[in-house]
Amino acid sequence: MKCKGRRMADPRKGPLAGLKVVEMVGIGPAPLAAMMLCDMGADVIRIDRPTPANIGIERPDRFNIAARGRRSVAIDLKRPEGVALTLDLIGQADALIEGFRPGVMERLGLGPDACLARNPKLVYGRLTGWGQEGPLALSAGHDLNYIALTGVLDAIGRVGQPPTPPVNLLGDYAGGSFLMAFGLVSALLNVARGGKGQVVDAAIVDGAALLSAPLMGLVAAGLHRPERGVNLLDSGAPHYEVYRCADGGYISVAPVEGKFQHILLEKIGLVPAEFPDLSDRAGWDEARRRLAERFAEKTRAEWCRILEGSDACFAPVLTLAEAPAHPHAGARGTYVEIGGVTQPAPAPRFSATAPEMPTPPEAPGASTESTLADWGIDPARITELAQAGVFGRTARPA
Repeated sequence: MKCKGRRMADPRKGPLAGLKVVEMVGIGPAPLAAMMLCDMGADVIRIDRPTPANIGIERPDRFNIAARGRRSVAIDLKRPEGVALTLDLIGQADALIEGFRPGVMERLGLGPDACLARNPKLVYGRLTGWGQEGPLALSAGHDLNYIALTGVLDAIGRVGQPPTPPVNLLGDYAGGSFLMAFGLVSALLNVARGGKGQVVDAAIVDGAALLSAPLMGLVAAGLHRPERGVNLLDSGAPHYEVYRCADGGYISVAPVEGKFQHILLEKIGLVPAEFPDLSDRAGWDEARRRLAERFAEKTRAEWCRILEGSDACFAPVLTLAEAPAHPHAGARGTYVEIGGVTQPAPAPRFSATAPEMPTPPEAPGASTESTLADWGIDPARITELAQAGVFGRTARPA
C-alpha cells in the first residue's frame, strides 16, 4: 500500500482521534512512543529546535520513520517568548511526551509543576533510561546499559560466550516506547473517567525488568538455569534454534511441543522414533548435529516449500529488506510505503476505528506557522514571533 503524502484531515480517524499531544523532540524511545499515538489518530505536534542539534543518527528526513505523521513546530526554548508559546500549546494538550534527563524540562520552565498548573488534566509523560530518581538518574546511558542492569542482557547469548548485545529493540523500544505509550493511554483513560492529570515516569530499566517477569518466574521455579545458552528458549535446545541452509541462508525451528516435533521430523525426512528424545537434555547435542546436517542439504527456499504453512513451527530468517516481500506480510499489509520509504504499518488493527495511513516525516519546523494557527495561536502573534526569530526551520541533509 502506498501513501502519497497527503495531510490527514481533521478530525483524524483512529481509536485516539480527538486527543492532542505535544512531543518535545528527543532521540530514540520518546519519538517512537509519539509515533504510536499518532498512528492511532492522535494529533501530535513535535516541538523541534530552530537550529540543527545532535539528536541521534543523522539522516534525511524521509528516512526518520519514527517522526512520521506529525507536524513540526521549531521553537527557541531559550527565549521566554518561546517558553510562553510552548506553555500555551501544552495548555490545550491532553498529553505531553519528553525524553530528556531529569531536570532539563524544569530548567526550561516547562516542568510538571508549571505545565499542570496551566493544564490540570494534562498527562505528562517522562521517558528516561534510569527514571526520575535513584543514584543513576542523572547519568548518561543507552539501551545496552539499561538491559545490562536488569539482568536481561546476561540471559542473551550462546553457551560459553559472553552476553550478546542485541539491537536496541528490547530496551529502548519494548521497555521504553511501548511502556510510555501504555502509561500515557492508561493515565488518559483515568482522566476521561474524571481523574486528574499526572506525571507518568516511564524508565527503560523498569520496562526491561517488567518484560523479564515470565523468565524470572521460570528461574525462581528452577525451570531455567542461569547459564546462557543451555535452556529451552536461549539457543540451548536444538528444537528452538536457527540453522544454516545449503545457500548460506538461515531458517528457524521452534517445535516446543512433542506433536509439533513429530511433524517437523517427518517433513524433513527423519524418523521420530529413531531421533533423540528432545525432552532429555542428554540427547540435545546429537539432535542438534543431525538437524544441522539435514538442513544444510537444501536451500532456504527449498525448506520454505517443504515446511511453511505446516505445524512444524518454522519460518525463514529474513533480512529487514526481505521481510516486506513475504506473502504473509503482503496479505496482512504489515508494511506500507510512505513517501517512497517502505516501513511497518500502524498496528494493532481495529475493526471499527481504523486509523488513516501516516504522512511522511516532516523537516523540523516545516509546519510551524500553519500548525500554530490550527492550534488557535493568534495570527498577529505568529507573525511577531516569526519576525523576532523565535521559531524557524531546521536544515537537514537532502
